[in-house]
Amino acid sequence: MSIGDALADARRQAGLTITQVSQRTCIRETIIRGIEHGDFSACGGDFYARGHIRSVARAVGADDEELIREYDAVHGAPQAIRAADVFEPATPIKIKERRRPNWSLAMVLVLAVIAGYGIYRVVNSTTAHAARAQASSGQVAQTRPTHPAAVPSTPAATPAAPAVNPNVVISLTAIQDCWVEFTKPDGRFLVQAYVVGGSSKTWTFSRAVKMDIGNPGGIVLTVNGKKLRHPGVVGQPVMLSLGPGKPVTG
Repeated sequence: MSIGDALADARRQAGLTITQVSQRTCIRETIIRGIEHGDFSACGGDFYARGHIRSVARAVGADDEELIREYDAVHGAPQAIRAADVFEPATPIKIKERRRPNWSLAMVLVLAVIAGYGIYRVVNSTTAHAARAQASSGQVAQTRPTHPAAVPSTPAATPAAPAVNPNVVISLTAIQDCWVEFTKPDGRFLVQAYVVGGSSKTWTFSRAVKMDIGNPGGIVLTVNGKKLRHPGVVGQPVMLSLGPGKPVTG
């Protein structure tokens, strides 16, 4: 008996409909129907398929471990992740070489400073000599006192507006098992995830997205650093519109 047939028989023996199983597991009805017909393409990958099989099996009273072993026998068991793959950087780190000082440029700057100082001394000496000569000949003109020019008032500096994060950062902490799905504002699919109770997951998007949450009452949601806590009630999926600097809307 296939995995889908075993789950369908267990559901019928438990007296449950697909809608009731969907409400208990927070898994969409289309995914449950596909699993019962042996189609796991809507699950989003082997990892999520195993999670859906386990959740549905527990809801209808089937042996989830036996069904997972059967799935692994057909599709292959998950491969272990090596520590080297986790800690190896995605791109090599380049170490900047220390540049040697440019003594030629430093010498040019020193000569420019010396030349400028010499010109200043010559001009200052010539001006002082001319002033002394004019004073001794009695030709120094008296100047009338002038009123100081009014200093224009400068407007107070306007405080700069706080910088807006160009990205939308979404963090989810699952108290209970929950699935989420992200789509573009026009409905095109982006990514789907199954978050097991007791774990957390974070996503970053460069533009506005829609977030479909299967179990909003069993999670704590944080968007752009603002904690929203429970965006809904247990077992009733909700859809939120999220974006950079954009308020959360249902």
